Amino acid sequence: MIHRECGVLKTSYAADMALYPVPLARWTVGAIAAAAFGVFPLLAGDYLLSIANLAAIAVVGAIGLNILTGYTGQISLGHGAFMSVGAYTAAILATRAGLPVWVCLPAGGAMAALVGMIVGSPSLRIKGLYLAIATLAGQFVIEWTINHVTWISGGVQASIYVPRPALGGLLIQSQREMYYFIMTVAALGVVAALNLFRTRAGRAFIAIRDHDVAAEIIGIHIFRYKLLAFAISSFYAGVTGVLYTYYLGIANYEQFTIVTSIDFLAMIIIGGLGSILGSIFGAVFLTLLPIVLRYVVEGIGGLFFTIPDVLNLITNVQLILFGALIVFFLVVEPEGLNKLWRNIKDYFRVWPFAY
Repeated sequence: MIHRECGVLKTSYAADMALYPVPLARWTVGAIAAAAFGVFPLLAGDYLLSIANLAAIAVVGAIGLNILTGYTGQISLGHGAFMSVGAYTAAILATRAGLPVWVCLPAGGAMAALVGMIVGSPSLRIKGLYLAIATLAGQFVIEWTINHVTWISGGVQASIYVPRPALGGLLIQSQREMYYFIMTVAALGVVAALNLFRTRAGRAFIAIRDHDVAAEIIGIHIFRYKLLAFAISSFYAGVTGVLYTYYLGIANYEQFTIVTSIDFLAMIIIGGLGSILGSIFGAVFLTLLPIVLRYVVEGIGGLFFTIPDVLNLITNVQLILFGALIVFFLVVEPEGLNKLWRNIKDYFRVWPFAY
């Protein structure tokens, strides 16, 4: 049957390693891609496109953090700082050197990867909570450096205004044009991450997460792969920062504070640690949560409170719900939204049988 693996004959190693061995899975992914690139941007207005753009940018950052924390087991609280490194690198290259976006985008990721390797270098000796504190220190050091070194930040409020990107002479200005640009980068990031864990490096990351001593015994170079995980994760973070910079038209350190790092950590916890699909679920969920919550609170709170009180209520309820969701998924479903999706798939995979 097209939705089950039984009866799907594999005659080669490549077929056995395929991302989507079941025909229905391939058709579903193709349909989602067609809807995302062909139908949605043509039918959606600027408001929906702006939400989709923010969600797609968050997906790239969440995947990067999940590679480090979910797949390699290295806790990081400095993801926002790595994003700021990519953002300011691209802003400096775009404004002072006049380089195009196709140069600034990988350059921002590469600089963030370099900084990430430096911050992650203590990971050979420390892990767990101690590594989290080390990356937190990196967050504050990078924030201070950007804010106080005039050559980097430009001086006034540590802000650098960036012109709209251009590709092949086409200036990317509208929400729809930004949508195609951001979604293309996000799709490449998703495909690259999915294929990463079919390689030797990806399997080494998982082995280090499960038991680093056993991984070292079987010949995995622990320090090399930990640094590689920091580099790849920081590269994704840097690309995320570049996308934010081009989308918002400005690079500012206040966009990448410790709160941003915690937000992305919450995304992968709620979505599911050690899962690319969970990263997507978590990023989309937490991007939509404040928007949905605002409409709900405005609709209900407007009946009992004044407008200023409603605005304060939105902020407070959002923080309470944000923390409650993290605790809920940690206690009730540690594997996050991705596990719920797997349960649904497993149900239809064995239906109409009960096992």
